[in-house]
Amino acid sequence: MQKGDWQQKNVKEPAASETDGAEKSISVFFPCYNEQGNVAKTVKQAVLILEKLGADFEVIIVDDGSSDKTGQIADEIANNDERIKVVHHPVNLGYGEALKSGFKAATKELVFYTDGDGQFDISEMPQLLPLMSQFDIVSCFRLNRQDSLLRKINGWFWTQLVCLLFKMRVRDIDCAFKLYKREIFDNIELSSTGALIDAEILARAVRKGYRITQEGVHHYPRTVGSQTGANLRVIFRAFKELFQLYKRIHSS
Repeated sequence: MQKGDWQQKNVKEPAASETDGAEKSISVFFPCYNEQGNVAKTVKQAVLILEKLGADFEVIIVDDGSSDKTGQIADEIANNDERIKVVHHPVNLGYGEALKSGFKAATKELVFYTDGDGQFDISEMPQLLPLMSQFDIVSCFRLNRQDSLLRKINGWFWTQLVCLLFKMRVRDIDCAFKLYKREIFDNIELSSTGALIDAEILARAVRKGYRITQEGVHHYPRTVGSQTGANLRVIFRAFKELFQLYKRIHSS
């Protein structure tokens, strides 16, 4: 993993005693939309990693109104393991609503999320835990991002615009590999329902004085299913919400 350049200099490696509590109480959730080919193996890997940590954990699957068998598979997994629970949206409400449902359902001290599409390796998550003794959020960035050139360019411009508007220095706003102290979500009110959600969380957290650091994580090609983030309707909606959010935050 590679360190980011924001609030990351001169950070000592915490002793084991400083991270024991953080490692033992964590909610992990996966927002899923039509991920029937990925959800079972993604959850299985998460459980194996969390068991190795000896953590007090829960795994939450957020089925955002999938039209395939994602919801059915999720229920079957949860029925066989009381540490796993499922949140169902009756219809597709959007990525922002899926994340909000995950944060709302989380009950542990820390909350981590990554997408249910298998493009990240959750075995890299434990390396983030020691940072929580000094920070409130670990916002990761993708190493060797496995997306088309157009998606990479769009992502770079989006991140630069968000950072300019909200005076942040984040390398990869929308990287779906983030770890938070759950208490943050008791103290901020989120309004985004779509792709703006990551930007809103970080902008409101910075406004409240929460400490953010960054780490690089590997990114892998999607092998099953299809992406929805490049949809023009989703992109235009995100830009519209971005400027509405800017007005709300700066007028409060």
